[in-house]
Amino acid sequence: MAELKILIVEDEMIIAAKISLHLTQLGYEVSGIIPRGEEVILHCQQSPPDLLLLDINLKGSIDGIETATQLQAADIDIPIIYLTANADEATFDRAKHTRPHAFISKPYKKLDLQRAIELAIGRMVDALESALPIVEKTNSEPTKNTPYILTDRIFVRHKNRMVKLFLEDILYIEAERSYCRIQTKQTEYLLSMPLRVFAEKLDGGQFFRIHRSYIVNLPQIDEVGETHIMISKKLIPVGKSYKEAFSQRIRMI
Repeated sequence: MAELKILIVEDEMIIAAKISLHLTQLGYEVSGIIPRGEEVILHCQQSPPDLLLLDINLKGSIDGIETATQLQAADIDIPIIYLTANADEATFDRAKHTRPHAFISKPYKKLDLQRAIELAIGRMVDALESALPIVEKTNSEPTKNTPYILTDRIFVRHKNRMVKLFLEDILYIEAERSYCRIQTKQTEYLLSMPLRVFAEKLDGGQFFRIHRSYIVNLPQIDEVGETHIMISKKLIPVGKSYKEAFSQRIRMI
């Protein structure tokens, strides 16, 4: 698991410190606090965050909107949440041309921050959905525990926050009635989604169903037996109806 990295661009240090505290309390990683837009591009080139929390009314030669414009001109595509105490129509019109993922008005509440981040994560997925073969399109709204799945990672709710989980770190996924349990070496995550539905969202080249109750991450397999496989000292049965397809898949690898 990796925490979502968020860069704060805010020139009022008391406000920036409060935002940083709230993000930490929500379980996110603050990758830095930058007071000037001029410094943001270099920082994002060297250490890109997952999300940019950007104050519109920055002091200095460029404001937050111009900072976002210059980032996009430099092909630095990082989702943006704007912070603003000035919600007039002219400012909003300028800001919307940079395609922000959310707005937060000052003064804000911690819940506003949490919801804006989750909205931004959802929009990140929506923006990529048409290009991602592993994302299942649906007309229904995601439930509280629905994972957002990208090409190399998923965002899942864990202990009341959204966390980033790289697909390569998943060992296996186990069915538990109408739920499924994602197991990594460090942590497990329970999703309110049947294994069958989650299986349809995953990349078949990396993940393979070997039993009605198990999907495994093929590169994580340590041992293959006649009736089982071993992953990180976990013995997982290979179902009879899955055995032939699994054997062919292993031979292909």
